Amino acid sequence: MSLTQLVEDFSALLGPGGVLTGEDVSSRAAGIWRDDFIEAAAILRPKTTEQVSSILKRCHEAGQPVVTHGGLTGLVEAAITQPADLVLSLERMNAIQAVDTSGRTMTAEAGTPLQAIQDEAEEHGLQFPLDLGARGSCTIGGNISTNAGGNRVFRYGMTRAQILGLEAVLADGTVVSSMNEMLKNNAGYDLKQLFIGTEGTLGVVTRAVLRLQPAARSHQAAMVACKGFSDVVMLLNELDADFAGTLSAFEVLWPDFYQMVTSERSGNSKPLGDYPIYVLLDTLGSDQDADKSRFEDVLGSKLESGLIVDAVIAQSKKEIDELWRIRDSVSEVFQWGPAMIFDVSLPIAAMKAYEHQVMSQWRADFPNGHFISFGHIADGNLHFAASVGEDNEANRTVIEKTLYEPLGAIGGSVSAEHGIGLEKKHLLASCRTPAEITIMKTLKQTFDPNNILNPGKVFDI
Repeated sequence: MSLTQLVEDFSALLGPGGVLTGEDVSSRAAGIWRDDFIEAAAILRPKTTEQVSSILKRCHEAGQPVVTHGGLTGLVEAAITQPADLVLSLERMNAIQAVDTSGRTMTAEAGTPLQAIQDEAEEHGLQFPLDLGARGSCTIGGNISTNAGGNRVFRYGMTRAQILGLEAVLADGTVVSSMNEMLKNNAGYDLKQLFIGTEGTLGVVTRAVLRLQPAARSHQAAMVACKGFSDVVMLLNELDADFAGTLSAFEVLWPDFYQMVTSERSGNSKPLGDYPIYVLLDTLGSDQDADKSRFEDVLGSKLESGLIVDAVIAQSKKEIDELWRIRDSVSEVFQWGPAMIFDVSLPIAAMKAYEHQVMSQWRADFPNGHFISFGHIADGNLHFAASVGEDNEANRTVIEKTLYEPLGAIGGSVSAEHGIGLEKKHLLASCRTPAEITIMKTLKQTFDPNNILNPGKVFDI
């Protein structure tokens, strides 16, 4: 069956607004961080799992490549398409279908924005703890397909830890409904894991059962400064003990990042002066008055001991939001032109030397460049961004060599939370063994023998 005939058939299947072609495709940005546009034969916008199943069944039979799109907030070119591809967007599958307050679960369609899920949970006196700077744009299906991390991994874990069950459609249209609502279920294989973090290469997630948590009754946040990274690590360990498990975020900002996101251009206030390194820390607890008092006492003791050298404590939700806006203002890096954004994972013990090595070499290679580093730290995740003028292959090769080559020797990974996509697939073998990659390819060939789902992403087969 020809591509033209497929598109016509899908127009009949999906009805008005279900298929976009022409300028309705080419006018869409290829990602919220990108300045290019989607190239594809059509964008298919189903409303039901049954429609997704029909689409994939026909594409499987025709050998037609399909690339899934969520909120397009990814950073590894996982949503990039070719002109003859079909885009499968779940943007119209955005309903929250149920909230079970007794079992603390939510059932939501894959196209539901993360922030909508957070807001719905809050209305029921609960919380969905996954939190990302792109919360307003990213979708839960995309979060699942990349096993997204974010700001609270240290306490609550990656997306994988928030998923109790899901429904997915295989390449041949088979619907795998594993909508488990129980925390404990060891009856056979946990099939949902096949679709979490596999970047849409084994199946398309259409619905999920999400694990909710009790809403926090108190929320404290502060920005503190330290004399150096060694003190940051000591502070992390002490605060985790002092706050008795309520420490929920521990974000480290190096000076270049801090200056960028508190500049006059950013619109953010500058809560602290100039110091060697900064930490944004956050606790979620159960007693506002007692937690506030303990928070202030603990930070006061760290000031007295010299472990921190300055601090500002948020006194209201507005002030908490202002501190977090500083951390989330990563897009300020684009003020200098095209930027390359990276995330890596490595042991905390290796971070100080690694960050210094990378930034020093980048500055030597590109004296007029702009570089920033920041990260979740507590979960071993560092982020970097580099703006060196033109984002061309030559510059990227130099930048990536400095960033990625040291990771093997220290047991790190080229991807902490954004996946592999197209951008990093040439690096997969640097942090996965040949046996692991062979198993990945075996799964791909089993579940998608015609290689239609996100073909060429993660690895080639």
